[in-house]
Amino acid sequence: MSSSDDGEAVDLLAHALLPVANEDDALATARALEPYDPERVTALHVVEKGDGVPDKTPVEQSEELAAESYAAVRSVFPDAAEHTAYGRDVVEEIFEAADAVGATAIVYRAREGNRLVQLLSGDLSTKLVSGAPVPVVALPRAESDE
Repeated sequence: MSSSDDGEAVDLLAHALLPVANEDDALATARALEPYDPERVTALHVVEKGDGVPDKTPVEQSEELAAESYAAVRSVFPDAAEHTAYGRDVVEEIFEAADAVGATAIVYRAREGNRLVQLLSGDLSTKLVSGAPVPVVALPRAESDE
């Protein structure tokens, strides 16, 4: 449970928004969330768009990656909804998706990466937890994930 601004109790996992990067990440993240028994899950995949520069991957390939990710989440949560966002700023797209789907929390697993990778990427986790419009839940990583 959590409380809203007006003091009313809110079930933190009433509607979990689950950002996923690829099929393996989606499956691992869904499995990490499963023991917490969320009422509702929406899987989110952000297709990074270049804003005037070439995209990292073709949109069709990114959409296929999203479909594979959603299928992996549904193997754990068969009723999971899906939401695909398109934009340059992944964290901002996650925030907008949380609002669009009415999520009560953003639930994620920290991705691998050494400190240099985190520094160069702007450390998305820090941006995520420091600016989110809803609570952010960081799931523990299984020992086999490390």
